[in-house]
Amino acid sequence: MKHSFTKILILVIILGSITSCNVVKRVGESEHLLTQTSVIVNDKKTSSENINNLINQRPNNKLLGFPLRLHIYNLARPNIDSILNEKIYNNPKKLNRKIRRLSKKQLDKDIESRKKLNNWLKKTGEPPMILDSLKTERSKNNLSRYFFANGWFDREVSYTINKTENKRATVDYQVKTGNPYLLDSIYSTTPSKLLDSLYESVKANSLLKKNDQYKTANITEERDRLAESFRNSGLYHFSQDYIRFEPDTINKNHKVDINVIVQNRIIRNEDSVAVVPFKPYRIRNVDIITDDSYENDGRSYQDSAKYGNARFYSYEKLRYHPKALLQGIFINRGELFSELNRTRTYRYLSKFGIFKYPDINYIEHEEDSSLTAVIRLAPRKKYGLGFDVNVSQSNIQSVGLSFNTSLLIRNIFRGAETLEISALGAIGASKDGSNSDQFFDINEVGADIRLTIPRIFFPFNMENIIPKYMSPTTRLSLGFTSQTNIGLDKQTVNGILNYNWNPSKAVTNNLDLFNAQYVRNLNPGNYFRVYQNSFNRLENIALNTYNTPPEFITNNNGTDELDKNKADNFIDVVLQDSGFQTTNPNDYKTVNNIRERKERLTEDNLIFATNFSYTKDKRENLIDESFSIFRFKLESAGNLLTTTSKLLGLKKTNDGKHKIFGVPYSQYIKTEFDYIKHWDIGRNNVIAIRTFFGIAIPYGNSNSIPFSKSFFAGGANDNRAWTAYNLGPGSSDSNNEFNEANMKIALSLEHRFNLFGSLNGALFVDAGNIWNVLDSEEDPNATFTSFNSLKDIAIGSGFGLRYDFGFFVLRGDIGFKTYDPSYKTANRWLNDYNFGNAVYNIGINYPF
Repeated sequence: MKHSFTKILILVIILGSITSCNVVKRVGESEHLLTQTSVIVNDKKTSSENINNLINQRPNNKLLGFPLRLHIYNLARPNIDSILNEKIYNNPKKLNRKIRRLSKKQLDKDIESRKKLNNWLKKTGEPPMILDSLKTERSKNNLSRYFFANGWFDREVSYTINKTENKRATVDYQVKTGNPYLLDSIYSTTPSKLLDSLYESVKANSLLKKNDQYKTANITEERDRLAESFRNSGLYHFSQDYIRFEPDTINKNHKVDINVIVQNRIIRNEDSVAVVPFKPYRIRNVDIITDDSYENDGRSYQDSAKYGNARFYSYEKLRYHPKALLQGIFINRGELFSELNRTRTYRYLSKFGIFKYPDINYIEHEEDSSLTAVIRLAPRKKYGLGFDVNVSQSNIQSVGLSFNTSLLIRNIFRGAETLEISALGAIGASKDGSNSDQFFDINEVGADIRLTIPRIFFPFNMENIIPKYMSPTTRLSLGFTSQTNIGLDKQTVNGILNYNWNPSKAVTNNLDLFNAQYVRNLNPGNYFRVYQNSFNRLENIALNTYNTPPEFITNNNGTDELDKNKADNFIDVVLQDSGFQTTNPNDYKTVNNIRERKERLTEDNLIFATNFSYTKDKRENLIDESFSIFRFKLESAGNLLTTTSKLLGLKKTNDGKHKIFGVPYSQYIKTEFDYIKHWDIGRNNVIAIRTFFGIAIPYGNSNSIPFSKSFFAGGANDNRAWTAYNLGPGSSDSNNEFNEANMKIALSLEHRFNLFGSLNGALFVDAGNIWNVLDSEEDPNATFTSFNSLKDIAIGSGFGLRYDFGFFVLRGDIGFKTYDPSYKTANRWLNDYNFGNAVYNIGINYPF
């Protein structure tokens, strides 16, 4: 059954195209298939999804103008059981004939498979949208309410149904809005001086402005804003129900006066109702139970402590420093009740990571209008152990086995700190195992230790700069990895001191005050075995252009080859030959470029950087599909080491660089801008765009950017018509295995839509490239010299399928090279626009 789904879908598309005239085969004689709805506002058809989504009944979904799911549904039999019974089970001769051929058991399985196929067609397909007069009337009422709620009080809404003889129908909704009503006077009615003063203190920030168009949404938001302000000013019992808005349009000529009415508190008893003025409540006490659990219910506290304005209780010995816990509590004794302080306390205590979601309640003391805040904390387990094993395959290894394990220790120093120790190990068998007699010739080991502190850990008090309501955290980490494979092999050591804080719900700031990384290449002599294309270009010059001495040439089965082990010596010979530079300047330059690239990719790197990143994410929740995300990052490296070198009087080496422990440190400045925007256009359709710009400029102690800090183009999350590292730089012919540069532009546009069930589709266009700028690269095809270089932006387009499993999305995209800048003289458009040259990408979740 599973193996036939693809064939079924292909058959459905073919049959659907042939039988499109039979789209009404499941429409009854007295029924009509709804094929089109339109909303015409003031004689103009609107395409606004906000308005069109008000229509209760819309035509069947279409894919590229074709109602695929409707045709799938039409292939199903509405009464499959009775049909099969009539054709087979109620026909003794036919039943006996089939039993003799298949056996009773096989026949039953065949019948069951037909039923399953029929049910699948029904479930996957979409039943015809039959015109329903009740739903049409309901849609009219929805439109009327919508335009009224947006200030068009004199609107007129009607509709016209157009039926045809072939059982199809369209519905046109006509809306005459009239002139909108605008806000005029906005005043308030408050029953007490307290409410009046509170209202006066916040009315300047009102969402209702004179001459704005009346909108019910603004009224609702203003009610929420006022209620929030009152509850943050001590009114413990206040809610939105105590606020009313009375509009007045009598004799106002399309103007609306708004009376904001704030009521007194209503107390309902069993047999009476009392109306009393609101009173501000203050916090009398703050009680914190640090080990609350179901098992401890009814027990007496065994330990307690006082710190600041709070009291701490524990059923066992108190395991937390009160000062550390108080860092996450914003409810203070003597202050007015504030809902905002309770929300901040929830958020910050949850961010500690050592407690389950906290429980915060208040005990009311009516005699003096005070509250006791009771904060119950349920600790998570002190230790957590994780273990993961993966089997993988890639373009360099036929099989790989990896594992990682981690130990999590919560509250390690009794200050709500979390320590995580992790280790990883991997072994693999390379696809080209000629370099080793061992089957598993790839291995990697590493370890990492990270300490998370739920506050700013700094020698000076940072409360005035980063207040604790921003939920700051400090992370210190130290890591080491050692990798041995068919490449250059390397060891990496890194250390990071990081600060993270949230100035608002949407904004996250991240600062790496120190980010140090040392990368040591263990096997630089293996360069020309890894970067085979560079060697091939060098070998071509050695065999065909240069008068190569015989000691650099080997013979393999009658074929001359450049000896890989002597390739470096051959480069030295060529670059010292001034005559060759004169007679063959292009080949001389190629050899020089090969040497420079080899030196850059095989040199050890010491990076001592500071970076700051800003993220503004306007997503309301995980299902929000109308949002934007803006990211900005600025990174600077090497400045502190340069200053230290000058202060210590360290001399530069012959190549003009300062070195630390024999390694030249990197010096550069790097910045990135990333913007993502999603529009939900209704009916499971989303338009998504992404724009990215990044540049890294070397200076001082560096004339190029470390490989790990450079940019690359192509891949499943970039320009999907090229594989990763295979695009650019600029219009160069991409003959290096790993193409990278220090400037990047990327643009993407994607239309996402639902096909059926959990299967979604997408059409996309990706554009972008990488270039070298202000560094040591001299190839004009790879450098960005002016805005004229923008003509080298590569364009890819394609389509994809995505299956939503709920907790992740499995994605497959096919990218076609639409505009390829590597074609320098020929037409760059659509040269390789075919499946043979397409790039097939598999990824997890959406690309942006």
